[in-house]
Amino acid sequence: MALSVSDVERFMVSRPRLEAIAYRLLGSASEAEDAVQETFLRWQAADAGRVRVPEAWLTKVLTNVCLNQLTSARARRETYVGQWLPEPLITGDPMLGPADTAEQRESVSYAVLVLLERLAPNERAVYVLREAFDYPHREIAEILDLTEAASQQILHRAKQHIARGRPRTDIDEAAARRVVDEFLAAATSGRTEPLVRLLTEDAVAVGDGGGKVPARAKAFEGALAVATFLRGLFLPGKAKRSLVGGSPGVYATTANGDPALVAVVDGRVVGVICLEVTAEGIAAVRSQANPDKLGRVTERWAAGGHGEPLLHVF
Repeated sequence: MALSVSDVERFMVSRPRLEAIAYRLLGSASEAEDAVQETFLRWQAADAGRVRVPEAWLTKVLTNVCLNQLTSARARRETYVGQWLPEPLITGDPMLGPADTAEQRESVSYAVLVLLERLAPNERAVYVLREAFDYPHREIAEILDLTEAASQQILHRAKQHIARGRPRTDIDEAAARRVVDEFLAAATSGRTEPLVRLLTEDAVAVGDGGGKVPARAKAFEGALAVATFLRGLFLPGKAKRSLVGGSPGVYATTANGDPALVAVVDGRVVGVICLEVTAEGIAAVRSQANPDKLGRVTERWAAGGHGEPLLHVF
């Protein structure tokens, strides 16, 4: 069924919110875009004129599309080469969605996106809709075909799972820049001691290469192990330059609201390092190097001005 101009406009008004919901549910910008496109196709096939509340209808369809994707994604991730990490988004990307409250900022942080992978699909959906978008339990129950009491119980269970992770420190952009500067200075010092001082005792380092870029299958655990790994990561090497196509320029930024480093070669982002900061220090260093997960961040990076890199590595 052909959509009228007003029906298309109604969808486009909802599109940014739908993309932000889908990204939080899937942890992947490309999969989120696919889910929103599928939602549009279903909107196109529906009798839009008879839909009383388009926003509610579109949210219900999108959420169920994402739940189906999550079920199949779990099977794919069981055979994923190495560690699977979410797709990072740099500050300013509209897919990050609302960031007015601490709950909204936390729900899209890299650390929480990693924790969300441990939840059952319906737990993840309830958590995202309630914490990030402030949907009342009555509406969540209608979207997921649950009772309101069940929605409340699921949220309680999901928040317990999330709370088992380390409490995140909410820091502003200036503080994030200071963290990145200290981290980069320590990582390029050639010594492990400065890094150890910045890390928590039980810090971890995880990398996602997707089988296309070398990355350790298991996480590095403990401040000394992480510091030793990072010192080696930033050492110059011809093989490293060959792998990424040159000597990357390293920039300070924020990704998913957290301090981050972006490595760029000829305008192409070849890596994003996200730092999880707590009151005790840097608790996790998560590196995304899978080129399949860096397409959107490369597009967004190219669209903005970033000045000169802090340094070139390798």
